[in-house]
Amino acid sequence: MSLSRSSHALVTGGGRGIGRAIAASLVQAGATVTIMGRNRAVLDEVIAAGDAHHALSADVSDQAAMQAVIAEAANRQPIDILVANAGAAESAPFLKSDAALFQCMMDVNFMGVVHAVHAVLPDMVARRQGRIIAVASTAGLKGYGYVSAYVAAKHAVIGLVRSLALEVATKNVTVNAVCPGFTETDLLEGSIDNIMSKTGRTREQAIAELAKHNPQGRLVQPAEVADAVLWLCGAGAGSITGQSIAVAGGEV
Repeated sequence: MSLSRSSHALVTGGGRGIGRAIAASLVQAGATVTIMGRNRAVLDEVIAAGDAHHALSADVSDQAAMQAVIAEAANRQPIDILVANAGAAESAPFLKSDAALFQCMMDVNFMGVVHAVHAVLPDMVARRQGRIIAVASTAGLKGYGYVSAYVAAKHAVIGLVRSLALEVATKNVTVNAVCPGFTETDLLEGSIDNIMSKTGRTREQAIAELAKHNPQGRLVQPAEVADAVLWLCGAGAGSITGQSIAVAGGEV
């Protein structure tokens, strides 16, 4: 599938893992791509590799910073595609998950999406053109033990997608979520290390523990998530909105 170079895509959390794979796929499809993240050196590496065209540094949980950098990107070229990918995961039993942990997970995983959408949506509606894709998780569609704060935040993202899609259904703006299962990324390394440290399992055993959730018996690859996002950005997906598409080998 190809996109016009006049299409400007903004990808939050675009420096690593799924975000970088999405940015690269959009570049390969012909779009102009701006990535956002907190580590400027990492973002610059992505640009040097040809996987994005522009980069901006901001913390997605900071509304003022998000408004400022997204306005900068939009001044360069109106934003047609938002991929709200930035996220973080921390695990703990519920009784050890205090209010600060819940707030942190909501600030990054949910409010980060809200801040990005608030910044891009007015212009999309005014121009009657836009694609918004939130990278949620299978944790937005089902429960997992020991990550209740993360699961709650991702469920909130799915609720936002479903409601917002209805509000802008007549504006030629679609709003969807892609929900990966356990995916082979830097973020997953934290889960692998946690399993190893708490259970004494080897790295291979820890990976197998995560992969068993997938009926295909493997970890999802970032490029597979990127392919789903790319399809949602295309003209052929114009009637797809308010959906939460699992990329998880049949897990949900």
